[in-house]
Amino acid sequence: MPSRALLTSYRRLFAAPGAAAFTLAGLLGRLALSMNGVALVVLLSERRGSYGLAGAVSAAGLVTGAIGMPLIGRLVDRYGQARVTVPAALYNAVPLAGLLLCVRLGAPDWTLLLCSAACSAAPNLGGMARSRWAHLYRDDPAARHLANSFEQALDELCFMAGPVLAMLLCTTLAPEAGLITAGTLGTAGALLFAAQRRTEPPLSPAPTQGREAADRRHGSPLRVPGLRVLVLTFLATGMVFGATEITTVAYADALGHKASAGLLLALVAAGSCVAGLLFGLLTPRRAPGARFLLGATAMTAVLLLPLAAGLGGAGLGLLGVTLFAAGTATAPTMVTGMTLVQELLPQRQFNEGMAMAVSGIVVGISAGAALAGALAERTAPGTGYALPAVAAGLALLIALAGRRHLTVRKAPVAGGAAGLGAAGTAAGTAPGEASGGASGGASGGASGGAAENAEPIVSATL
Repeated sequence: MPSRALLTSYRRLFAAPGAAAFTLAGLLGRLALSMNGVALVVLLSERRGSYGLAGAVSAAGLVTGAIGMPLIGRLVDRYGQARVTVPAALYNAVPLAGLLLCVRLGAPDWTLLLCSAACSAAPNLGGMARSRWAHLYRDDPAARHLANSFEQALDELCFMAGPVLAMLLCTTLAPEAGLITAGTLGTAGALLFAAQRRTEPPLSPAPTQGREAADRRHGSPLRVPGLRVLVLTFLATGMVFGATEITTVAYADALGHKASAGLLLALVAAGSCVAGLLFGLLTPRRAPGARFLLGATAMTAVLLLPLAAGLGGAGLGLLGVTLFAAGTATAPTMVTGMTLVQELLPQRQFNEGMAMAVSGIVVGISAGAALAGALAERTAPGTGYALPAVAAGLALLIALAGRRHLTVRKAPVAGGAAGLGAAGTAAGTAPGEASGGASGGASGGASGGAAENAEPIVSATL
């Protein structure tokens, strides 16, 4: 598709008032998140001379972050995005500043672990942005599909640019510069995002049908079998990401071109970014569950290409081509998975459910990186690419085993779907203005109403 047509299709998303503002603000925070890992490793390897310590400190933050993110998501669903994001972002800046101070003052290693572990309240801006899109275009499934694809492309863009920016700052200014910049951008982005009240989804009304309704209101989204399937699948997908990263660095190092590893990994993200943008332009003709299985199948197939290149001793050029191809199956799988999270859960649990999905990915990345590191030390270069292929196969098996839980039977909704422009205009009210029919954003459209009804329907079916 010509680039002009591509831009025109995505420009339509921003017809909704305030959409560009929350997107740009959220982009700052997500860029900061992608900078943290590299910035922390460079800082500690330079100031403390230990990659082992850097890995342990980074792992401590990942583990507590994976636990804290769903808890923050639950608070967001209960109290609203702005009321939770502002204090969470301000709190998270304190232990980060403490970590920098401890490094500067030469404090004991355990203080670094403690500060990193305390950075567990980072708001999931990507999930909250998807929640806003789901509310803005609650009557337009095609627009929501386009928005989810756009968000996935933004994620890939951040993970292409973030590590490069962090490395540039750390090597040209000071080892602390990357983490300071990441902390500043993350806090500023979160605060600016929270300030966009016009597009903040209104809180869903609490159920009023007694004890059962109270259980549904406060119960974990993991009670929905489909979400359990998705979280496990995302965990295996995270292993793909972590293992690919470590194996690529080790392979490039074995060829004497370690500095090229960043470019090779950028090609993976580039393939996913391009695929995500193009996937958004397609009109979905299958149910999300079927599309998710197809995406997992494609991901398993294309990851055989880097494995073949690695085992065959391919040069960096050919390996880069196979890594770009391998990335193209990631975005469609992730986009469809996030769409399923939105369709399986009621709106009042969107943020918590998406945070659980992201936490699964984070845990998978950590596990995949650890396994790939051990494999790289004991096997020939390129053998480690078997691990991403096996992890993708595991994700496919999990999705196949739980495929019956990935089907959502939606209740029929009266009225037709609004177009992009109409949905954007109707949804452009502030949370405080959403009353009567507008407050039915949580229950009035093909997404909102169906999502609110999805839980009892799914429970009865399963």
